[in-house]
Amino acid sequence: LGYYSFAADCSIAANTWGAVVDAARSADAAAQYVAGGAGSAFARCRPPGHHASRDQFGGYCYLNNAAIAAERLRQSGAGRVAVLDVDYHHGNGTQDIFYHRGDVSFCSIHADPKVEFPYFLGHADEKGIAGGAGANLNLPLPHGTQPDEWFAALETSLEWIERRDAEAIVVSLGVDTFVDDPISKFQLISQDFTRLGERLARVGRPMVFVMEGGYATEALGTNMVNVLDGFLS
Repeated sequence: LGYYSFAADCSIAANTWGAVVDAARSADAAAQYVAGGAGSAFARCRPPGHHASRDQFGGYCYLNNAAIAAERLRQSGAGRVAVLDVDYHHGNGTQDIFYHRGDVSFCSIHADPKVEFPYFLGHADEKGIAGGAGANLNLPLPHGTQPDEWFAALETSLEWIERRDAEAIVVSLGVDTFVDDPISKFQLISQDFTRLGERLARVGRPMVFVMEGGYATEALGTNMVNVLDGFLS
């Protein structure tokens, strides 16, 4: 088991694979919808996916839903795709999948892996290799990051994505940056997720939202909907 899983937090029960496949199909369907001309789509994925790499699962993730969506966009005609990961934790699996490719850029805003899961990837000096050199951007932030600091990192990431000239964007939408999230240490409040959606709308690119983390369960729905409401407004 340890060969295929990098963390001991993914249980497998009778119905696990069915749920995993349904989440991946949701992301794929959302990408197909956008590839067909829609301006945006939201994939309500559970389990999440951004920690799953090419050959390992972990971090509650089994198949990488965001990577599946990005690959679908590429195969459907988008010449360049960007994945923007705003989850509290680094999308190590997504980085691993595209680290050697220049056609899918990956940018992540997350807690510093020196002190936070997944620890082994997500550092600022990881830029991509081979054909993917320069197509990877990590923006690690310290525990206690306040909204203004977080949104400054978002501006940096969106400016970088604009320079990459992405034709479509996949957003790994984790809302565990929420101040009351039980396993996270950023300070965003519910209204900040509306602000996030409004800012993403101004990018003016087709966008697939793929649900990632969020563990303050009573506020999870509100925070997700706030992003989408902000985007649509």
